Amino acid sequence: MNNTIKTGLIILFFLCLADMPYGFYQFVRFAGLIGFAILAYQANQQGRQTEMIIYGGLALLFQPFFKIALGREIWNIVDVIVGIGLVISIFMKPKESPR
Repeated sequence: MNNTIKTGLIILFFLCLADMPYGFYQFVRFAGLIGFAILAYQANQQGRQTEMIIYGGLALLFQPFFKIALGREIWNIVDVIVGIGLVISIFMKPKESPR
């Protein structure tokens, strides 16, 4: 399920580079909040605290309630960096947690 969420978010973030209506960007913010919150929860359940903090921070960054005004250019850079990070995370094997 993680890879499905990540793939969906990757597609949405790269679509943000196109000239889309404002409603699409609002949808991406909601999808980012929900997707990253689920990924943070699953990382916490698996004992991967670093991933949980990263995904939690990204959920806060993309949350639509208290918007962070970065400007279109900066948001495009953020979208590309996060999208590339998600692509890398799909292909990286997570380290085993010492429990």
